[in-house]
Amino acid sequence: MNEFDLIRTYFTHPAPGALLGVGDDAALLSVGGKGGALAISTDMLVAGRHFFPDADPRALGHKALAVNLSDMAAMGATPRWATLSLALPEADPAWLASFAEGFWALARRFGVELVGGDTTRGPLNICVTILGEVPARHALRRDAARPGDDIWVSGHLGNAALALAAFHHRLQLSPRDLAACLPALHTPEPRVSLGLALRGIARAAIDVSDGLLADLGHIAERSAVAAVVEWRRLPRSPVMERHLTDPVARVALVAGGDDYELCFTAGRRRRSRIEALSRILAPSLTRIGRVEEGSGVRVVDADGRTLDFAEKGFDHFR
Repeated sequence: MNEFDLIRTYFTHPAPGALLGVGDDAALLSVGGKGGALAISTDMLVAGRHFFPDADPRALGHKALAVNLSDMAAMGATPRWATLSLALPEADPAWLASFAEGFWALARRFGVELVGGDTTRGPLNICVTILGEVPARHALRRDAARPGDDIWVSGHLGNAALALAAFHHRLQLSPRDLAACLPALHTPEPRVSLGLALRGIARAAIDVSDGLLADLGHIAERSAVAAVVEWRRLPRSPVMERHLTDPVARVALVAGGDDYELCFTAGRRRRSRIEALSRILAPSLTRIGRVEEGSGVRVVDADGRTLDFAEKGFDHFR
């Protein structure tokens, strides 16, 4: 049973009081009665599973909030408030000061207020709940893709997975290449500005946290469509380009996870507006494929032949 089977089997029930319940990057709750919605998302980072136990605490403070901000970006929501819960092996003042510095630096950048949380002694575990605001009719959801849509993705894919593969000795990177990949792994940049700009332009969206194939697969499943990705169009960094002959790098590009880029669909008539956004905002936006009738996600080469990847993305229970 993978994590999504677990959620579907035991924790997916009707939520008539919500605009959107389990199954997206955030839940949506109606507030104020004027078409506004509260977006709520929770992410947990566990030592030894999501980060190395000796990870730099400042970078860890950044990432703990960044992964939640990425969920707000994927919904087109403006982040407002957060709660933070920590299980700590010990209350180490130096570690806590550094962690808090990383957390607060990112919180100030995005105007996020810390409004509560919890602490306890235990194995290192960090849990952030984030709350944001979005007009309900402009919220970006996973279930809105339509046949004929273009598929887009921001930034580059796979650098975080390359760095992780190097740490696990599955791929050799030069010190310079490793240094180029480490920011993607340790201090990802949440695409909040992009998410806000995509309101009224994109149809469906998701942040790429578990790998492109897995996350785009969630859009395909929720929207009851098929997604076709063109291998040659996938945006890759110079480091990734240099290593693409290695099967480990090829998997990192399509299924590595920890990218925290936005993947979204939009009608073809939106191409010029999206291309304009790409020139204005960082990072660049790349059209990587199309939505069709059917189901599932497939990657095709320049001749339209399907490329097979046994790995689809990160699974917390594998």
